[in-house]
Amino acid sequence: MSVLSVYQDTMPEQPLKVLTHVEDIAATLTEVGVRLERWEASQPIGAGASPDEVIAAYRPQIDRLMAERGYVTVDVISLDSSHPQKAELRAKFLEEHRHAEDEVRFFVAGRGLFTLHIEDKVYAVLCEKNDLISVPAGTRHWFDMGENPHFVAIRLFNNPEGWVAQFTGEDIAGRFPRLED
Repeated sequence: MSVLSVYQDTMPEQPLKVLTHVEDIAATLTEVGVRLERWEASQPIGAGASPDEVIAAYRPQIDRLMAERGYVTVDVISLDSSHPQKAELRAKFLEEHRHAEDEVRFFVAGRGLFTLHIEDKVYAVLCEKNDLISVPAGTRHWFDMGENPHFVAIRLFNNPEGWVAQFTGEDIAGRFPRLED
């Protein structure tokens, strides 16, 4: 189940509100410029499907979003708990950072925790299967895939060469809850 927990950025111990209905989550995130949608596959996807098969299953939604937002590249990333560098990959995005372009992820399988720091609030968005999140360029955030990651995600880019994390140097991410396995 997708969950949004909203915190005051100085009070990580207690959320101001916790939402579990996708409509409420999407409406709350829309207020701060973040997009959340639910997508369904247009054809079945088998376990171990190739990236091309995964993309084909969501081609209508991908094409709509690419035309609407000007994304030019799409790919698929898959990670599970057997990956030998899972700890290093997790650590890479656990600190607060920004990107010069939107960060767009659609969860085909599994889950991940996007935590957004917008003004004086922190929005912890647990994304699960069928969730698309689009974090606008310049938004301070961090991502947690958990100690034992399991996800398949479609990524859309304006310019994949320019997709580089710009770390803020703030220690805020370490004060907020992580993804529990």
